[in-house]
Amino acid sequence: MPGLSPFGGGSDDATFDERGEFVPEHLPEPGSFLADHEVLVGDAHVAVHGIARELFEERGVYDMTFGYNLARLNLDTRHPGAGFRYAEEGGERNVLRAEFTPTTAFCPQTHTLTVGAFRAWNGLSERHDYELVRIRAAPMHQESDAVNEQLRSLEQEYRETGSVPDEREESATTEGSTADAPF
Repeated sequence: MPGLSPFGGGSDDATFDERGEFVPEHLPEPGSFLADHEVLVGDAHVAVHGIARELFEERGVYDMTFGYNLARLNLDTRHPGAGFRYAEEGGERNVLRAEFTPTTAFCPQTHTLTVGAFRAWNGLSERHDYELVRIRAAPMHQESDAVNEQLRSLEQEYRETGSVPDEREESATTEGSTADAPF
């Protein structure tokens, strides 16, 4: 197939579900972070994911392996079981939970992509109705504990200050961490 990378980002739209289409067999199963909360399905999932696509585009949350906006991973039929699932937090409908399942347990971009997703959702909070969007990496990822610890820290700082922590401040506190290896 000319122009179609085996990693993604090609021009063959036959490998992608249509925007606005909810295809559960091409999405990850909701994981432990979404358990006991109202998992979004159908039109509700599509609507939230459409917002994610816009926010990721504005903030440059791109999967560099596949060469596309990270939200497009949910539509990529070559990677069923990878992407985002969403749930509204039980008792707090103004809190969205988003769990990212990478394509592999060793995806080196998981840290960068989940932090980027957190920054996009919470840094552009005027674009949606949620007071907080909580992001986590699925437990299948080998570094999910370390990644999720940093996400909890960012979330706590956001709750305390009302603003997304500055990237420079964050890099000073995580200097020496291997979560973002190899960079």
